[in-house]
Amino acid sequence: MTYDTLALEKRGSTAYLRLRRPERGNAIDRQALQELTAAATALNDDEDVRAVILTGEGEVFCTGWDLSGLGTEAPLEWARREHVLGDAFDSIAGLSRPVIAAINGDALSAGLELALACDVRLACAEARFALPETTLGAIPWGGGTQRLPRIVGRARALEMVLMAEPIDAQEAWRIGLVSAVTPRAELLAQAEALAGRIAAQGPIAVRYAKEAVSKGIDMTLEQALRFETDLTVILQTTEDRREGVRAFLEKRTPKFKGK
Repeated sequence: MTYDTLALEKRGSTAYLRLRRPERGNAIDRQALQELTAAATALNDDEDVRAVILTGEGEVFCTGWDLSGLGTEAPLEWARREHVLGDAFDSIAGLSRPVIAAINGDALSAGLELALACDVRLACAEARFALPETTLGAIPWGGGTQRLPRIVGRARALEMVLMAEPIDAQEAWRIGLVSAVTPRAELLAQAEALAGRIAAQGPIAVRYAKEAVSKGIDMTLEQALRFETDLTVILQTTEDRREGVRAFLEKRTPKFKGK
């Protein structure tokens, strides 16, 4: 598939997904959402991909929704017309492979919500983060009110949503919104190093681990523990699990095949 709003490429076991409209702040509209969904489907179908790096071109990650066609229309009406209401970034959150957000600049509104849909977030020192929708008389409508408190806690998430003020990268790191802050020139290399470490693990185990955490957090503890056990039992039937045991006993690096 040919993409207009993003670029998708693969190097070895790592896939790179880049928002590529820097002249528009890599803003998100209906077409961008459709292309993100198509790219996510392609990545899920590619057995060679073990990790995904999501970033933006230029000096911003994503400045939010593309409101260039808003005019005098209310934000809610624009969102309904553009079909961007609801869990807009569920295709990214639902990827079976771990997704690393390499946040190369400001992540605002939909940009932050997109980053929240990823599994790990790394940021450059210049990045700022905000959900400014209340300044438009609206609330975040792309998952921000739900994913943010699950990551940074209810109180801090409410402060960001209600105040609508940006925080810098160091504060984002302090509250656990991002895992690391690095100079912009080193950001992609750090994301690639992390992707490489993930790719070295058993790919089926990595997928199941992500599924256990992602789905288990919304279950009761009893249900989640049962789900974890079910996935563990399934893993025992795989060739990768047997290879992992053999490699441990033979004191060598395992050679996982994803089977």
